[in-house]
Amino acid sequence: MTKKKKKFKNQQKEEKTLAKARKEILRHLSHNPSRFFNHKQIGAAIGNNRISGSQLMEILDELVSKRKIEKQGKGKYGIREGRSAGSITGIISVVRDGNGFVKTESGKEDIFIFNQNTGNSLSGDKVIVRITRPARKNHKAEGVVSKVLERATSRFVGTIEILGENALFTPDNPNIRMDFLVRDADLLGAKTGQKVLLDVTKWEGNFPEGKITRVIGDPGENQAEMHAILFQFGFDPEFPADVEAEAESIPEAIPADEISNRRDFRKVMTFTIDPFDAKDFDDALSFRELGDGMFEVGVHIADVSYYVKPGTSLDREAYRRGTSVYLVDRTVPMLPENLSNNMCSLRPLEDKLTFSAVFELDAKGKIRKEWFGRTVIHSRKRYSYEEAQEDLTNGNSKMAGALSILNGIAGYLRTERFSKGSLLIEEDEVKFELDATGKPISVRRKVRMDSHRLIEDFMLLANRRVCEYVAKIRKESPLPFVYRIHDNPDPEKLENLRLFVRYFGYEIDFENSSVQEALNGLMKMTMNKPEQHVINTVTVRSMAKAIYSVTNIGHYGLGFKYYTHFSSPIRRYPDLMVHRLLAFYIDNKFKADGNWLEKACRNSSDMEKKATDAERASIKYKQVEFLEDKLGLEFDGLVSGMSNSGLYVEIIENKCEGMISLNSMQDDYYHLDESGFQVTGSRTGSVIRLGDKIKVRVAGTNMARRFIDFEMASSPVHVPFQQKGKGKSGRKS
Repeated sequence: MTKKKKKFKNQQKEEKTLAKARKEILRHLSHNPSRFFNHKQIGAAIGNNRISGSQLMEILDELVSKRKIEKQGKGKYGIREGRSAGSITGIISVVRDGNGFVKTESGKEDIFIFNQNTGNSLSGDKVIVRITRPARKNHKAEGVVSKVLERATSRFVGTIEILGENALFTPDNPNIRMDFLVRDADLLGAKTGQKVLLDVTKWEGNFPEGKITRVIGDPGENQAEMHAILFQFGFDPEFPADVEAEAESIPEAIPADEISNRRDFRKVMTFTIDPFDAKDFDDALSFRELGDGMFEVGVHIADVSYYVKPGTSLDREAYRRGTSVYLVDRTVPMLPENLSNNMCSLRPLEDKLTFSAVFELDAKGKIRKEWFGRTVIHSRKRYSYEEAQEDLTNGNSKMAGALSILNGIAGYLRTERFSKGSLLIEEDEVKFELDATGKPISVRRKVRMDSHRLIEDFMLLANRRVCEYVAKIRKESPLPFVYRIHDNPDPEKLENLRLFVRYFGYEIDFENSSVQEALNGLMKMTMNKPEQHVINTVTVRSMAKAIYSVTNIGHYGLGFKYYTHFSSPIRRYPDLMVHRLLAFYIDNKFKADGNWLEKACRNSSDMEKKATDAERASIKYKQVEFLEDKLGLEFDGLVSGMSNSGLYVEIIENKCEGMISLNSMQDDYYHLDESGFQVTGSRTGSVIRLGDKIKVRVAGTNMARRFIDFEMASSPVHVPFQQKGKGKSGRKS
């Protein structure tokens, strides 16, 4: 063989080696799309004994120039976004098993992310996802997180463990599957096992790093646990000193000239109806007879806008919080106590400034005249719901008579609302009785009474009519406003609901009736049935979430074309915005910044969700605490959910929910079927369905994870579906 041929063959061999190295580099980086590696790590991963270090660097530079990989920082390389089937940007949600779902910015699809492909992204983060498998029939698209663009939060609550000179921080949230390193200098005196608040200082590396900014307390201590929940969801139990000082500096006395500029209702019968332990009274009702079968009903709302002015420290803090938070054992208000429980609160036997919707109507709720504006009131009585119900049932005083007439009007308003498409869905709530240390003594379901519905119906009336009033001011050019909107349900979710209720022997007829009629028919048929709760729950989950927006699309769940939140400005920032806007428009001042309002609406919607999550976390903690000393006891429960891991069961008498691991069920090997509505035993064919009534035994509790373990005490006895109560919703029987 000539030297020329030998040289040519060696060149071919070298080119093949380099080409193979290129492929292996791309394959390695593609399999680790959220990570960056230096040249030594890449060489070790592909086995660089076949190529030299200089050749490896030449290949890396070539791939960078061809935009197949990218170089980051000090000589680290990673795959570029957008290779394979494309890339998208969205918000990731990580669930308990570590898998994630990324909702695209268009909101039209979810991308499924296996837990090994979520990188160091956490729920709420804005991420770039590289699509690895396009969507197929009955299967979501799949992808890997290649980059975190924006962190939802860099502050976490968890426990600390001292390890020599440094420490390890473990988040309380079980969906966060990573620990954080804390240097000794950043411990703030925290001791092993204590709950702390951590701010992340560095995300890169095997262990992200952070510093302790607050020592919350010892696990299991009620104050520490409740504060930990508040911090976890972004709420501070205390107000900044400047905010408190500003609240204290506001004069409590109402100036005489302010009263003279308002419509005076102080001599009109007025009262409040609230929970027995409430302190922030947002709303009051006034009542007087006008003759000829007509009545004047005033819905009076605390005029927070008089005390909280735009641009003040109070206003900025209220905007940041967005809402009050209601935990099991406490209320964390949106405004400092001097305002929320004192000056703004419509306490009895005190003059109070209000913003009111006043209606002249008949006994059937037909409105003849309405008025909106600033008022002053003097509440004669502070009712609890229970006291108001007692007066409705047995009272014979003048105020009891007014309550009776108002209850009758509310009934007509409710009937009309349902006839026009309002959904007949009432979610169960729980009530805890706590001892002096905050430990739950009992847990029971809250009972909804006529007194609850009376207040609800008049608040709905005021919210709707205020919104309609603003809409009518300038039809040709709508004014910027804050709406409470609720989108139409997703047809796919409705179809899943239809298939779900068929398991219980019900048929939903969406073709021959409206969706609202069909769903209300279903609610009526399942009322007081064992499966009512689980069907209610699944129906609610099939609905969109109500949010705040400057773009009105109506409120689907209530069946209203125009709807806002006007009735609770002490505890909701959007209501305060509505008061300010309504005042502008009544005074013929039409300037409002729509862009700022939309930003404020998004913030309020986000904070509302966080407050709801915090409330649920406190309920879950107290439920676990309630069952902590009841190991081995048996309870009747309903199967409320299912996953590949187990059955979620809710105890009927107190709504405490826990899980039966499928692996713990000894009589058979159970698996979740494709419908997701039942598990089936492989050997016996035994079936357990969503909504089944079963007896469970408390097997364990985990306070740190707020988790309850159940064991199966007895299996359900099934009747064939055709023997169960059948019917078609949305049709007259």
